[in-house]
Order: sequence, then C-alpha cells, then structure tokens
Amino acid sequence: MAAVPAYRWRLAPDGLATRRQLRALGLRPGGQDVAAQLERPRRRRGPLVAYLYAIDLAQPVRPMTPAKWASLAKANAARRRCPQCRRDAGYVIPTSLGMCSPCAYPEERRAA
Repeated sequence: MAAVPAYRWRLAPDGLATRRQLRALGLRPGGQDVAAQLERPRRRRGPLVAYLYAIDLAQPVRPMTPAKWASLAKANAARRRCPQCRRDAGYVIPTSLGMCSPCAYPEERRAA
C-alpha cells in the first residue's frame, strides 16, 4: 500500500467512510484501495487507525442467498449444541467453558 493521507480523529473530509459506515449505508468497499486513514491518538500507546474508503466508488452489499441463510442457520445451531450432552443449550456455548452450564457445573444442578 502506498502512502495514504492521514487525518486526525473527526477531521476526515466528506466523501470518505469506514467499513462500518459504508455498511450502515448499505455499501461495501468493493475491492477499492484504502483512500486515507483516520488516526485517533492514545496516551500511552500508538494511535488507533481506521481505514477510509471513497463512498462514490463503493458498491452495494450483496444480498444473502437462501443457501447462505441455510449455512448461517446451521453454523449458529452448531454453536448452541453442547459437545458433552449433545443437547441444544438454547444459547451460544461460551468458548471459555466449551460446554453448556449444566455440564460444566454439575454440582449446582444437584444442589438445586
């Protein structure tokens, strides 16, 4: 990437947007190069950097196909299934536990 202009926080010119701002407008960068970067200073570390893209070169977001919706539903269902008891936990299993709460803390289930 060549040298891109850098702007201070909240001082970027109109016509440029971050990925999140593009998404809120229903757009995506669409393969364009970074037009500029935004730098937010921090006290003890280097500045936070956000890349900016030209809004006029952005393309519309691709719509979700039925196959993508089905794939996403399967992936979310897999995140809810406990590998220990193989039941649907009703919530996304925390990666810190790796299993549903009743399997992770069986003594609490007996005490209740």
